[in-house]
Amino acid sequence: MALRGPLWPFVVQLTFFMPYVVERKPLTLSERMYIPQILAGMRVTLKHLFAPNVTMQYPEERPAIPTGYRGVPTLVKDPHGREKCVSCQLCEFVCPPKAIRITPGEIPADQADRAHVEKGPLAFDIDMLRCIYCGLCQEVCPEEAIFLQNQYSMTGYTRAEMVNDKARLYELGGTLPDQHFKWDKKKAAAEHGNATH
Repeated sequence: MALRGPLWPFVVQLTFFMPYVVERKPLTLSERMYIPQILAGMRVTLKHLFAPNVTMQYPEERPAIPTGYRGVPTLVKDPHGREKCVSCQLCEFVCPPKAIRITPGEIPADQADRAHVEKGPLAFDIDMLRCIYCGLCQEVCPEEAIFLQNQYSMTGYTRAEMVNDKARLYELGGTLPDQHFKWDKKKAAAEHGNATH
């Protein structure tokens, strides 16, 4: 007897969506005991057991720092022990997270050898919790006074301890061993270029 009536379309849809039963193959004895799976897992374990150890016993062992590593930004002095920073504030303006704060000040009158310098940093603070180690401050500095060093382990108990002031920045940066002056090198290159022509 053919099914007709108002429910006939719904019955057709229900028969269309009825589950299809898939017959499973019976498991063998080894598959039921999970022996292949256990051996596969043990093979992975034994492979890692005899592999060379890659864990470093920090801090007794330190990783090799690659060339060009961008670590903690610091201030440096010239070979005469003078501050190279002239408080142009370019690093403060270019810093993406605004981690640098500079308070310009006047150069002391007793430093006659720095008569060409208009000002110096009265205060220079870098918030290491905001710094993203991008290196833009180093790139933009016209006097090459700020460098990203190899230090990477900076810790503190409070947020205030993670703000490096001028004294701390010079302590971390130290003194450049050679005449590392960008403008002097450009001036010498210009003079050498004019002399050859």
